[in-house]
Amino acid sequence: MGDATSGWFDSRELFIGGKWAAAAETLPLENPSTGEEIGSIARGRASDVDAAVEAARAALDGAWGRATAVERGRVLVRIGQLVQARIEDLARMEAHDVGKPLSQARNDAIALARYMEFYGGAADKLMGETIPYLDGYTVYTLREPLGVSAHIIPWNYPMQIIGRSVGAALCMGNAVVLKPAEEACLTALAFARLAEEAGLPAGALNVVPGLGEEAGAALSGHPGIDHVSFTGSFSVGQAVQKAAGENVVPVTLELGGKSPQVLFEDADIDVALPFLVNAGIQNAGQTCSASSRILVQRARFDEVAAQMAERYGTLRVGPAMSDLELGPLISGKQKQIVEGYLRLGADLETLAEGRIVEGTPAGGHYVAPRLISGATPGHVLAQEEIFGPAQVLLPFEDEEEAVAIANGTGLGLVASVWTANGARQMRMAKRLRAGQVFVNNYGAGGGVELPFGGVGKSGHGREKGFEALYAFSQLKTVACLHG
Repeated sequence: MGDATSGWFDSRELFIGGKWAAAAETLPLENPSTGEEIGSIARGRASDVDAAVEAARAALDGAWGRATAVERGRVLVRIGQLVQARIEDLARMEAHDVGKPLSQARNDAIALARYMEFYGGAADKLMGETIPYLDGYTVYTLREPLGVSAHIIPWNYPMQIIGRSVGAALCMGNAVVLKPAEEACLTALAFARLAEEAGLPAGALNVVPGLGEEAGAALSGHPGIDHVSFTGSFSVGQAVQKAAGENVVPVTLELGGKSPQVLFEDADIDVALPFLVNAGIQNAGQTCSASSRILVQRARFDEVAAQMAERYGTLRVGPAMSDLELGPLISGKQKQIVEGYLRLGADLETLAEGRIVEGTPAGGHYVAPRLISGATPGHVLAQEEIFGPAQVLLPFEDEEEAVAIANGTGLGLVASVWTANGARQMRMAKRLRAGQVFVNNYGAGGGVELPFGGVGKSGHGREKGFEALYAFSQLKTVACLHG
């Protein structure tokens, strides 16, 4: 693996029951910046998933199941400390594997450490309650783990999604089987190595890389799991939920978005401008919560369009290790998808494009960021998640039209409103159909503590913050009759 892992671990292995074992078959691993094969990963099969689920169940019946909340928290804190000590290694690994600029990969590693710290500190602070009831009774509730939790994560933010889902599941005392995306497995395996080093009991975390239609399908429909957490596309999310439903297993789904930023004529454009652009191009637009629709009140539309176009003209695309504003897309397949969407907008006006820098490897998967105008709210580019570096500008007349356009897709993950009018801020926050609404900002700096999830076709359930712990636990009511 060379620079990607520096011999830290063997990426071709599976991690099951606290042991590393070579897979019978492997899959090629590509560097998106060059298109070159840089190694291989394990191709986990249904039999490997069986072994991982069995190991997770054994952990619940053994050391992990007997661990107190304080002990679980201490393990997670130690994992966070080990992540913190390997920030640069993890960042370089993610940059090679995913293609995101090095500084963005570094921020993801820092976020992973923060998640472990947060959930380590939260482990002994989620409490039940006593319920006033009939004379002679004492009634109370307990929060208990669900059991074996399956985690199928995507390739765009492996470290952050491990932090927000695996961290929360372990915090509550669940045992985890993790299936990372076949395009980006390195930091998931590295996380397992650090968890092992931190003293996480064998079987509490198991990692089975492989193809979605093989290992992922086997995991989502496995009769031995008690919960599924999935982040990815709507179509695959449907399949995951159907498979889990056969076993009456709860599912947390995060399925992407078409997130709007709504800018009114009284907004401070100087403050808004960096958010308007950066929220759409981060990780080359391959972000579920990317802001791919910019709604601007007509009185300021030309001004905002001109300023955004000027900023777009400064955007540079290049290899991950060059640490420019954008890196490559994850794969040739994803590049084809994004370019296909852009062709559907050939009749629209391109206000500005960034540039792919000179000397960029010919085999890399690069697409220049594009700012687009002239679409109707019903145009495919204003309706569907492109998952690439393209933003569509849409004008509106008044608050009613803004709400109608913003809520006019089946998706509802994130939204933002820019206005100095306090009453309008409150009205819009209530009326925008999204799991998160930001007022005069976008993203709130990531927000490990802030519940995250969608409505409609963006999914259901919440991750991050204390709210995630409810999703990874079940409530037991105890009623004691004592006279």
